[in-house]
Amino acid sequence: MATVVRGVILVGHGGIPKGCPSELVTKLKRLEGQRRAAGTSMSAEEHELDTKIRQWPRTPETDPYQSGLEAVAAQLRANLGDVLFAVAYNEFCTPTLEESVEELIKKGATHITVTTTMFTPGGSHSEVEIPEILDHLRPQYPEVELRYAWPFDLKLVANTLTEQVKRFS
Repeated sequence: MATVVRGVILVGHGGIPKGCPSELVTKLKRLEGQRRAAGTSMSAEEHELDTKIRQWPRTPETDPYQSGLEAVAAQLRANLGDVLFAVAYNEFCTPTLEESVEELIKKGATHITVTTTMFTPGGSHSEVEIPEILDHLRPQYPEVELRYAWPFDLKLVANTLTEQVKRFS
């Protein structure tokens, strides 16, 4: 019987770091919109802009979102115990979900569960893009079980928010 090596990936939205020129982001979003409307693949220009923004230098001061997600990830990692763990971002930041899946597989993961900080239904990242990426990756890694821990139990989300409100009441 094969050994099961579990991995978990936490996916966050990703933020634009301070100091990154807004015209780069505007151009990237325009190209992305044109691509989605046409149903085509990412152009070389869009890929270059996406990479440039994702690799923009970051610190906790210039990208507090990344810093915050990393703090949540550190606690989640500690809560989960003995699993391989990675963080990924939908946009504006590295690594991508594809890169994090590849990283965990290289480390020996055979069962990867992907979760996100985007809890509510209706979001294109959580409901469309993450499942599409996983559907694209599954044929590339048929020996690896890729699961998406979605949708969230909204009662549990509401309970967490209730506890947060109580802390400040």
